[in-house]
Amino acid sequence: MREKDINELDGPPVFEYGQRVRSKKNIRNDGTFPGKEIGEILVKKGEIGYVSSIGTFLQKFYIYGVDFVERGYLVGMKSEELEPLEEEE
Repeated sequence: MREKDINELDGPPVFEYGQRVRSKKNIRNDGTFPGKEIGEILVKKGEIGYVSSIGTFLQKFYIYGVDFVERGYLVGMKSEELEPLEEEE
């Protein structure tokens, strides 16, 4: 299915507030993160954070505000960029 045909808002969010998650890929600044250059890596693949907010984008996608505590960054990410972590890890 192509991205233009997807509307995540037809269902509930994939992640919950406070849920521990891991980045599935490097996340670069697309120009929306203040104080960093466009293209600069904000989060590296494998870094762990916690969902601190859930918003929407383009009335089609959930955007998860993920707090990467060790880095001190709060980064907006799509569900496809995240994976859940079990509490024991």
